[in-house]
Formats: sequence, structure tokens, C-alpha cells
Amino acid sequence: MSSTDKQGALAATIVAGLGLVFVMIVILLAVCQKRFRTGSGTVSSDTRFMTLTMDKFLNDMEREKPIRFTSQQLRIATDNFTNLLGSGGFGSVYKGIFSNGTLVAVKILYGNSDKRIDEQFMAEVSTIGRVHHLNLVRLFGFCFEENLRALVYEYMGNGSLDMYLFHENKKLGFENLYEIAVGTARGIAYLHEECQQRIIHYDIKPGNILLDAKFLPKVADFGLAKLCNRENTHVTMTGGRGTPGYAAPEMWMPYPITHKCDIYSFGMLLFEILGRRRNLDMRFAESQEWFPMWVWKNFESGELGELTILCGIEAKYRETAERMVKVALLCVQYRPDSRPLMSEVVKMLEGAVEIPTPLNPFQHMLGVTPCPSAPSHPLQTGSSLDSELSTQTVTRSTSIGATPLMRKYEIEIASI
Repeated sequence: MSSTDKQGALAATIVAGLGLVFVMIVILLAVCQKRFRTGSGTVSSDTRFMTLTMDKFLNDMEREKPIRFTSQQLRIATDNFTNLLGSGGFGSVYKGIFSNGTLVAVKILYGNSDKRIDEQFMAEVSTIGRVHHLNLVRLFGFCFEENLRALVYEYMGNGSLDMYLFHENKKLGFENLYEIAVGTARGIAYLHEECQQRIIHYDIKPGNILLDAKFLPKVADFGLAKLCNRENTHVTMTGGRGTPGYAAPEMWMPYPITHKCDIYSFGMLLFEILGRRRNLDMRFAESQEWFPMWVWKNFESGELGELTILCGIEAKYRETAERMVKVALLCVQYRPDSRPLMSEVVKMLEGAVEIPTPLNPFQHMLGVTPCPSAPSHPLQTGSSLDSELSTQTVTRSTSIGATPLMRKYEIEIASI
């Protein structure tokens, strides 16, 4: 063999050896990375299940067209997350702007490895990511990386409705509030009745109604939302959902839930729009502490005109206000099947249909003995749900700080 041939053979051997070493390094790095991510040499079945679930979910969502952003893109858009708009139990929201001038709100979810965060992430993207409506906040896209879970929404320049209902320095006129109520009802009606799959929101309240630059209302925060087939009239709950003070009575019981729970919450929201105050406010006289009951008493005695005056509603809007009162009372009926559909609520608010006379939605409260030591004799309304809920309310009514009115009607203070 010539010296040239020997050199060629040697070079080939070196190249082959280097190639083999490279392949072994790649395999070793892959194994180490897998061990590092799981914290051990084995992957738990839960971790494997969630990984497969998220992979399938993200692949499905990319076909539905929400944009998948990188963490670097979101850091640039938000100036490294410096402009905080607000924060809550699951995350913080930052203002951002893309290079084309589009303003966005970036919601960063806490606890990236938390199963609950992944569930909330999937709930929001799978619901609001599939639908488009004038009165639903638009989801532009999401980021799903090892160290960042984020949702990218359209920016709503005027914040949330609660800022204009409960703060003295920010007030809206009644005409604006009426339009906000109707727009919100349209958004919920779309979720319930016009989507391919019905969407139950579970947490309708002023803080989840966002207002754009022209005060157009948009339902937001779908972290508790759930998709359900139209054939399924009920949904089985695991754990409590919703916010005390807005959540329907059946939400706190081990019973099947329907979309009518959103209608109850909308009714409670409508009361707060009418009164421009929180439904429970102990700064008022005892008879007015719980606004829904005060409204019912005025309606029952035919004194709605006086109520509208006390709420500061101008005479030219009194007919509209009385219509809103009736709708609110219908929405908060104790039995879910007594509440109207959301599409009917829209028509009633707009004055397009006759509004039925509402029954007392709070009569189940009147049969409960306030004293926790006394035997309870709840008013029988023909269902085990009524009886069990009334009995349980007695226990809850003994909370510290409850006023005589709260104890009488078994009202809890909402922690929002």
C-alpha cells in the first residue's frame, strides 16, 4: 500500500471515529436532558400523560389558527414585562405592543409546572381561541414554553366594568351602562347558543367584563370555562367554581350544572349595573345592605319609581331601568329551569318581547332559621337541592362580621 493510500485510510478511520463519538454525545445529551426535566431516570405516568395531552392540544390549536408566540417575542413586545395592568390568583397581565403597532394584553400564568395552570391554559385557549364575536375578548395567540405560559389578548383600553361601578372617580352614565348590559348578554348568548360547542363561562362578574376604547363590552377570563356538547344538558363539576356573590346556588352543591348558572351570575351583575354599587354593601342602611333583596321588595310593593330615583337614574331612562329590574329578577330565580335563556334575556332587555312577571327569587331564604343552634325548617320547594342548600346556608351564615340582615337572608361576603 502506498503512503497516499495509507493516509487516505487513516483519514477515513478518523472521520468514522469522530462521527461515532458525535452520535454518542448526542444520545448522551438527550438522555441527560430527559433526566434533568423529570428530576429522575423515570417519568411518572401523570407527567407523561400531561405531556402527551399538551402536545396533542397544541397541535390541535395550531390548526384552529391562534398564533404561537415565543417568549422572546413577548419580552420584546412588553419591554420585558414592565407595564403591569393587573394581577390575580392565576397570573399577571402586562401591556404590550407589536412592531405593527397592535396593542396587546399579555397574561402570564404563574407556576409553569403546575397541573392547574396547564388546565387553565387549555381552558382559555380551547374556548376563546375557537370563537369570534364582537362581545368576546379576542385571543391573538399564546406562548407555551418550559419557563413561560402566556396568553395574548387584544388590549382593552378602558379596563374592566368594576372600575366604573364601584369607584367614585370613574362613573358612566346610565345609557352607557345599559348598552354594556345588552352587549354582555349578547356575548354570553353567543357562548351558550351559537357556538358549535356550548361554552359555559362559570365566572360572569364585573371584573370579567372588559371595555374597549369606545366602552364596547367584551366578556373575558375563560380560565374556568368549559366546552360541552349540546346533547349534554348537564355538566358534572369537580370542585367549586365561580365567585361567591355571583355564583348560582347549585354551583356550591354536588349536583349537575347547566349553562343556566351563567344566567344567574348575569342577573347579579345586572343588579350591580342598576345600583352602580356592590350587591352587598354594609355602608347602607340595613334594609338596603343587600341590593337584590331591596330591589325585590320595591318591585313587589310597586315602588320601582322610587328605587330608580334613589339609584340616580334619570326619568327618561326609568322604563328601561324597570325592564332591567324584571330581567335581573328572572335571571336569579332559585331553580335553574325557571331562568330564561340568554337569547331571551337579550330580547327582553331590548324591549323586543314581553317580560313575564318574576316570582320572588329569594323566598327559599326566608324559611331558614338564622340562629345556628335552632333547628332549621327550610321552605319546601319540591327538590332535595332546595332543602340541602337551605340547610347548608345556616352553617355559612354564622360568619364573623355578618350583620342582622345578612344573618336573616343567609348572605355571604364575596371575596373578590
